[in-house]
Amino acid sequence: MTSVQVDKQHDGDEAAGTAPEEGYQRGLGNRQIQMIAIGGAIGTGLFLGAGKAISMAGPSIILAYAIVGLVIFFIMRALGELLMYRPVSGSFSEYGREFLGPFIGFVTGWTYWLFWVVTGITEVTAAATYVQYWNKGIPQWAAALVFTCALFGINLISVKIFGELEFWFSMVKVTAIIGMILIGLGVITLGFSDAGDTASFTNLWSHGGFFPKGIGGTLMTLQIVMFAFLAVELVGVTAGEATNPKKVLPKAINTVPWRIGLFYIGALIIILSVVSWTVFKPGVSPFVAAFQQIGLPAGAGIVNFVVLTAALSSANSGMYSTGRMLRDLALNGQGPKFFTKLSKNGLPTWGTGVSVAMMLFGVYINYQWPGEAFNYVVSFATISGMWAWIVILASQLRYRAKANRGELPQSEFKAPGSPYTSVFALAFIAMVIVMMGVDKDARISLYAAPVWALILGVGYLCIKRRDAANGLTAGTAPQDASTKNTNG
Repeated sequence: MTSVQVDKQHDGDEAAGTAPEEGYQRGLGNRQIQMIAIGGAIGTGLFLGAGKAISMAGPSIILAYAIVGLVIFFIMRALGELLMYRPVSGSFSEYGREFLGPFIGFVTGWTYWLFWVVTGITEVTAAATYVQYWNKGIPQWAAALVFTCALFGINLISVKIFGELEFWFSMVKVTAIIGMILIGLGVITLGFSDAGDTASFTNLWSHGGFFPKGIGGTLMTLQIVMFAFLAVELVGVTAGEATNPKKVLPKAINTVPWRIGLFYIGALIIILSVVSWTVFKPGVSPFVAAFQQIGLPAGAGIVNFVVLTAALSSANSGMYSTGRMLRDLALNGQGPKFFTKLSKNGLPTWGTGVSVAMMLFGVYINYQWPGEAFNYVVSFATISGMWAWIVILASQLRYRAKANRGELPQSEFKAPGSPYTSVFALAFIAMVIVMMGVDKDARISLYAAPVWALILGVGYLCIKRRDAANGLTAGTAPQDASTKNTNG
């Protein structure tokens, strides 16, 4: 949007007391939004990735999740402040464009789109792998193709169906974690099962102490922990389709602390009390290891089903968000115009369709290199996801400064402790990026980032030349483009 468009749109929203309309149907209610927020914070990073983190840091991984969880809360409250100022589906891409300039909005929109395309490929790949737990005769590429097509079909029906599917995906994850916590508490307090004699809270410090690998080992897990929380910001993309964004979104954001406390910290405390941290290995779900130690062989199958739903949930969210991001870019003159088209159900089918076509490339990777597909595409996800968080925090700082000067209205949902909390979160993300550079396994993400930045720089220069020829400011659309509802 141009600054004129933002001012005009905001004036109209103030008068109406509602969020700006973008042509979407507001089909996501409180129940769906709450579960999308929960689902965004619980993914394969917890069910699988925690195994590697535990082996690297021991029980101190609990502290790492707590600290990162606090940073995530600061990020989400910064996003909440912006959402109550102007709730739009473009979310942080829109805010980057308004407060940091058209180029940042361009970079953010395309980077977040690529993040979800890459994540969608990794999650569909992972889901296809999980199916082989029950039937190894199913080719990995075939399962990936079926999952991709099925989720695409769901995303073509209505946003309400998407929300309902995410609700049930999240319910599976929540039920599994709560079940694990209750069973673990029973083992620790009542002493039943094969693990009853050794299960104890003393396992948190009895095997080499709380920091068995030292502070350095804990620090090296931070990028793994940050990856586990990627997608928690997805709730911001739903703003344009929430039934009552100014009521629903703050509720969802304010649940972040207890979600992290229960589903991450609570679950890890119980698991590491039931089973010594020395048992866990990279690539093995800590939930599976805990169930096996307890003596519940069916637990492995249950956890495999839960992880399968977590992967499909993430892929489903990816399809949802990519279409909205491409449409936001197109509405602002930073993407092909045909992405602005909506279906009769108010869905950005062109953007979603092109994104799914890119994800289908991941099916080809599965076909060619089934054993290496996951590692080929996962390296870029962390750094591109954290870019969205950086833009959220920087935009909130600029917005708060303008609001304090009286240039913009104050948000109804201020981030507590800002600007200090936002500055702290930015510094923490910078430290994690440095740690990624130290870790040889994570360093490839930093190698990929400059290549992507060069591609975006060339693309933006092309847009500047096109807009200069048409007498427009770089990366902007005609004044009515941002609110135009184009059906097709």
